[in-house]
Amino acid sequence: MAQAILLADVEGLGENGTAVEVSSGYLRNYLQPRGLAQPATPGALEEAIRRKEAAEKAEREAIARAKENASLLSKTVLTIHHRAGEDGKLYGSVTTKEIAEAIRDARGIKVDKKKIRLDVPIHQVGTYMIDVEVAGGAIASVKTIVAEEK
Repeated sequence: MAQAILLADVEGLGENGTAVEVSSGYLRNYLQPRGLAQPATPGALEEAIRRKEAAEKAEREAIARAKENASLLSKTVLTIHHRAGEDGKLYGSVTTKEIAEAIRDARGIKVDKKKIRLDVPIHQVGTYMIDVEVAGGAIASVKTIVAEEK
């Protein structure tokens, strides 16, 4: 039996960065050629631990940044100007793309238009609360004012 460090998740064997016992033939003929594992030497074990700690730290920082962005977006009031008729009905509708651009212009935060939750398209002038999912799973409610273009 040989000890190996997994470089990727292998179903039925373990997760990335873990040390596992496998037969030497399986390591030499299957795992190594596919880049799934490497032999577990003392230096490789230390490197795997360092990589895992760095990945965990990066994940914690990303979550903190997402919460910070969500907090910032929750305090944001967007104003989107659109052509409208006399009764306040818009010619067309406000799209998620326009909302994403308004967020980028207002706060400098890039938001994927697919992460903007709009139950129904906005066809009327008014004030709306729109949920936006920021990277990391944090959700912010952004107050959006749709005003008539002059």
